[in-house]
Amino acid sequence: MHPRLTVVEGSIADRRLVEKAFDDFRPDQVVHAAASYKDPANWGEDIRTNIQGTANVVQAALQTGVRRVIYFQTALCYGLRPCQLPVLLTHPLVSGGSSYAVSKTTAEQYLQLSGLDCIVFRLANMYGPRNLTGPLPTFYHRLTQGKPCYVVDTRRDFVFIDDLVAVVLRALDGQGRKGAYHISSGRDYAIKDLFDAVVNALGLPAMNVEVRPRSADDAATILLDPADTIRDFHWQPAVSLASGVSRAVEYYQRFGVEQTFTHLALKTG
Repeated sequence: MHPRLTVVEGSIADRRLVEKAFDDFRPDQVVHAAASYKDPANWGEDIRTNIQGTANVVQAALQTGVRRVIYFQTALCYGLRPCQLPVLLTHPLVSGGSSYAVSKTTAEQYLQLSGLDCIVFRLANMYGPRNLTGPLPTFYHRLTQGKPCYVVDTRRDFVFIDDLVAVVLRALDGQGRKGAYHISSGRDYAIKDLFDAVVNALGLPAMNVEVRPRSADDAATILLDPADTIRDFHWQPAVSLASGVSRAVEYYQRFGVEQTFTHLALKTG
């Protein structure tokens, strides 16, 4: 562990813990990445962590004079059927597709209400080492366990974690203006493309995979326009899908995948 790193275990829903952490460390800037995500039916936990937890962070930031807050938001804030593709920052927020999206968007609105210098990064699909959410770790887990796989007929914009971190570091250095930005490559891929990349990274022969229709609470595509981010942060995503998947698979091979998570209500079978 880095000698200047202190880890405090707990939940941002615990107001006293959050206040003590802010009082003890007196942060100049805060990156708010905490979220409830694991169970799409657990609305109470979504409210406690995503909404009340964010309110705790906001109030502690105001009390201790935090200069800038960076918040990670879901692209599902635009709803399951955006009225434009790619989605522009001017698109209205229509977050009713899932409890996760509702609670994350409510949290964004509290941040806006606070008056803090807050940058909201509305994220496409982030992936990479340590990530246990979404289809990539699920494909890895099932393929390495000899279990059958299927893909859903959706498309997603995948951004490797290193590319997200590059933008966040520039925001911490003072780049960017208060408000929302998209973290997006500007290109969407079929989920089958991701499956094929995992198969290739594992060194397996190409295989046919069942394609299933998406569920009612799943968006056909999530494709965001990153033009403002490219301009204001002088940023471009640098990691290709094939390279990023390979690096994620290397991590899974080293540390394993025992369980994966999704904000969607999964079908059985």
